[in-house]
Amino acid sequence: MKEQVGKQKNALIVSGESLFRIFNDKALKQRFVAIGERVDVVLACRVSPKQKADIVQVMRERFPMKTTLSIGDGANDVNMITTAHVGVGISGLEGQQAARSADFVIGQFRFLKPLLFVHGREAYRRNSYLVLYTIYKNIFFVLPQYWFGFYSSFTG
Repeated sequence: MKEQVGKQKNALIVSGESLFRIFNDKALKQRFVAIGERVDVVLACRVSPKQKADIVQVMRERFPMKTTLSIGDGANDVNMITTAHVGVGISGLEGQQAARSADFVIGQFRFLKPLLFVHGREAYRRNSYLVLYTIYKNIFFVLPQYWFGFYSSFTG
């Protein structure tokens, strides 16, 4: 689906008490996931560490092909960071627990944009070069062996 210019972004903001009711009722949980399907981001405020991890787990189960990103700055975010595909920890005043359990660590929130757009692109580019390098390396190692085998009539 092509994204239109000027398209409005939507967010779902949910509180801890609401999540308690949502996860105890199957119908509400399905509606929560259906609403989560239509939004760009889910923000949770005043929730427990287990509820944070539960939100990420529910979204991962519903959308197995999508990548989840969790950003946290304290010990209460460790469950959420480890549950997500990509975890970003912010080292700072609340301690180093989130930074130790995260895939990537940044010093401040303002470094998040360069991390995603610069490092993410560079990682993709490096992986592409690695695949091409592997293909060409195998061609240059194996092709002379076949050439020699043909030249020597495949004798030892």
